[in-house]
Amino acid sequence: MGMAEGRRSGTAGSMDAVGRAVFGSREGELTFGGGRGTGRFIRMLPALLILGGLLFDALAPPNFTAVPLFVAAPLIAAPFFSLSRTVRTGIAAVISVIVMRISDGTSTQVVPVIEMTTVLTGSVLALVINGVVRRGNEQLASARAVAETAMRAVLPTPAERIGGLQVAARYEAAQADEFVGGDLYAVADTPYGVRVVVGDVRGKGLDAVGAVAVIIGAFREAAEQERSLEGVAQRLERALAREGTRQYGLDAMEGVITAVLAEIPPGAATVRLVNRGHPEPILLHADGALEVLAPSVPALPLGMDLGVWPDRADEWVMPPGATLLAFTDGLSEARGANGVFYDPAARLRGRIFPGPEELLSALTDDVRLHTGGRATDDMALIAVGRPAEGQPVRRTTVKIVGRGDEDAAR
Repeated sequence: MGMAEGRRSGTAGSMDAVGRAVFGSREGELTFGGGRGTGRFIRMLPALLILGGLLFDALAPPNFTAVPLFVAAPLIAAPFFSLSRTVRTGIAAVISVIVMRISDGTSTQVVPVIEMTTVLTGSVLALVINGVVRRGNEQLASARAVAETAMRAVLPTPAERIGGLQVAARYEAAQADEFVGGDLYAVADTPYGVRVVVGDVRGKGLDAVGAVAVIIGAFREAAEQERSLEGVAQRLERALAREGTRQYGLDAMEGVITAVLAEIPPGAATVRLVNRGHPEPILLHADGALEVLAPSVPALPLGMDLGVWPDRADEWVMPPGATLLAFTDGLSEARGANGVFYDPAARLRGRIFPGPEELLSALTDDVRLHTGGRATDDMALIAVGRPAEGQPVRRTTVKIVGRGDEDAAR
C-alpha cells in the first residue's frame, strides 16, 4: 500500500472518533457573549481543526503537513472549555497524528516523530493555559462576590411608603463575569420632604463601592440638615473632596460621580431637582403622558474639582398619580443588537402603570428584550409615585439581579 493510500485509510478510521472525543459535556465551560452563533462556532472549532487536519493529510502531497492544525485545536480549547474537554481535545489531536503515521508506515521516521512530539507538547501547554485561565476566573468571581456583597450592604432598602409616597428601587448587575459597578440610590424622609439621590460612580469593584458608601453616608446626613436641595449637593461635593484628600485610592478619576437629587416637599404637588451631569429623570403622569426633566442650566458631575459654581434647582408640577423615575446610564445607554441605545422616554410614553413597582418590572423586562439579555453596564433605578386618591399600598422590593439569575429564570 502506498503512502498516500495509507494516509487516506488512516484518516477514514480516525474521523468518527474525533467528534466523540472532542464534543462532550459542556459542564464547567465558559459562556460566550457574542451570541448563539459565535458560541456554537467556538465550541465546534477544536473538532473542526482536527477533522480539517485529517482531511488535509489525506488529500495533500506527502511533503505537506497538517501538524499546525492539530497543535492549534487544544490551544484554542484551553481558554474556553473545561479541563476534561481540553484533555479530550489534546488526546484526540495526538491520537489522530499517531494513527495517521502508523497507517502510512512512517511512525518511526524522524519527521513524523517530531510531528507527534510537537502535538503532544502543544496539548500539555494547553492544559497549563487552561489551569491559569481557570484560576483567574475563580479569582475574578471571588472579587465580584465580595463587591456585590458590599454593595448589598451599602445600598439602603427603601420602605414601601416614605412620607406618603410609594417607592420602588432596583439595582441590576450586568454580566456575571464583570465587577459590580458604582451605581447608587437612596431615599430619605426629612423635615423638608422626601429627598432622593441617584448616582453613578466612575469605576468598578471595591473602590467604586467605597465611593458609593461615602456619597450615601453624606446624603443621609445632609438631607436631614440642609434646608435647600442645593445645600445637599454642596455637602456631597465637600464629602468627596474630603475623602479624596484622606484616602489616596479615591483619586480624581474614581471620584467623579454623576448624580441627580430630587426633593418632593410635603403638602405641595411639586418636585425639585438638582442635576449634576446625570441622565435626565422622567416624570410619568397618570394619563400616560410624560416629561423629560432636563435641567435649565447644565452642571458638572460631583468630584470634578474644577472650581465651585452655585447649584440651581429646577421645579416641576407633580400631581397625584404621577411617578418620578430616575436611573443611571446603564438604562439609557443599553445597546440593542443593532447598536441602538435604549430610549426610556420613547418606550414609556403613552403607557400606564398601577404603581412604581410595576413600572420598574416592565422597564427592566423591556431592557432585557432590547439588549437580548447582554447588558454591559450595571443599572440602578428608583421610582417615586404620588398616589392618587384611593390608590392601594403596594409592596416595594429591592434586589440585585445578575446575568446568571436571568439565565436561571429562563
